[in-house]
Formats: sequence, C-alpha cells, structure tokens
Amino acid sequence: MKRKRQLRQELEEAEEKYVFLSGQEAELRYQYEVLRKETEEMRRQDNELRTLHQNVRQLKHDMKNHLMVLTAYLNGGEYDQAKAYTSELLDKFSTMHSYIETGNVLLNHIINEKLSYARASGIMVKAEIENLAFARMNRMDFSSLLSNMLDNAIEALQREKEQELEVVISACRGYETICVKNRISASVLKENPELVSEKKEKEQHGFGVGKIRELAESYGGMADFYEEDGFFCVKVFIPK
Repeated sequence: MKRKRQLRQELEEAEEKYVFLSGQEAELRYQYEVLRKETEEMRRQDNELRTLHQNVRQLKHDMKNHLMVLTAYLNGGEYDQAKAYTSELLDKFSTMHSYIETGNVLLNHIINEKLSYARASGIMVKAEIENLAFARMNRMDFSSLLSNMLDNAIEALQREKEQELEVVISACRGYETICVKNRISASVLKENPELVSEKKEKEQHGFGVGKIRELAESYGGMADFYEEDGFFCVKVFIPK
C-alpha cells in the first residue's frame, strides 16, 4: 500500500514536470517564431529601403531633364503640353511614398503593409506616426488591434466615392494613442449608433468594434468612436 502511494506521488510529480516542460517548450517555440518573423521583416524592410533610395536617386537624376522639358514648352508657348507634362509628373510622384520607419518593427510592418494596400486601392492616405513602443501590449494583441482598426477603415472607404484615410499615432497625457479616420458620405452613428456587428456580409462599419474595445480595456485603456468633419473616427488610448 505504501509503495502504491509512493508510485502515485511520483506519477503526479512526473505529470506536473511534464506540464511545466511542455509549457516552457511552447513558450520557446513562440519566442522563436516571433524572432524569425521579425528577422524576415527586417530583411524585407532593408530591401524596400534600398529600392526607395534607388528610386529617389533616379528621380533626382531625372529632375533636371524634366525641368528642361517644361522650360522648353513654356518658352515655346505650348502651355497645354506643359500642363499635361506636369500632370504626368505629379501622377508619378504620387505613386512614390516614403517607407515609414518608427523604430518599432511590428508597427513598421503593419503600417507600411496596410497603407501600401490602401494607396494601391486608390485611397488618399495621410499619416503622422510617432516612434512609440506600446511596450505594455502583447505583440499579438497590438497586431490584432492596429490591423483591425486599419482594415475596418479601408474596407469602409472602398464603398465611398471620396476615399481618404488618416492615421495618427502619438503620445498624449500619459497614453499612447492610435487614431484612424476614414471619410464618410453619411453618418455611420446615426444609422447604427451602437455599431452593432453582423456576421453576414453586409455593408456595415461595425465589424471588429467589440474586439477593439475589448483589447483596449484589457490594458486599462479605452476606445472612442465618433464622427468629425466628415470622418468616422476610432481612437484608442493605451496607458504608458
């Protein structure tokens, strides 16, 4: 009987040790995966920066020629041709945008990926991004929060004639804040004041609102949903 109790105790201890080691292994796997993704992202960023610098150098090299062509048109009184040439140049410039570098690898990845997609979709983008760490937040939670906010805004803009997106990430009175604004032609809050989400594929802005609130509040922060100057705005406050 004594031997039986001893074996049972040893089994329980072995099971506890197994659970502990399994947890450690899972954590190490997670950390490895995070580091692997960060390394891949840093390599991708390096390639993008190299391409951007190359494009800028080429643009500077070509600028003298562009100005000479415009001068020739203007001196010859060919104003329509000068206007057309200027328009072509502006279109070319508008397709070039600087890579946003914040010092936060995860923030870099999400912001540049989402804003690049928005621009490619024809959305006019304005961004003011401060170098903030959002150190209190778990990386997966931060990724989910920011991606959700941007995806909602981009999705809503694809149904609008005026497509304008504004993103501001800044520090304010002890909080790190994310504000995403998308242009609207009609009030969202008037039609759906509670921003109720529906799983059916309906044209509704409320998708993800509950998740945004939940994530912000889980870190002692808050999420505000409002309308201002023709924009639907989502602003999240995360304590430093």
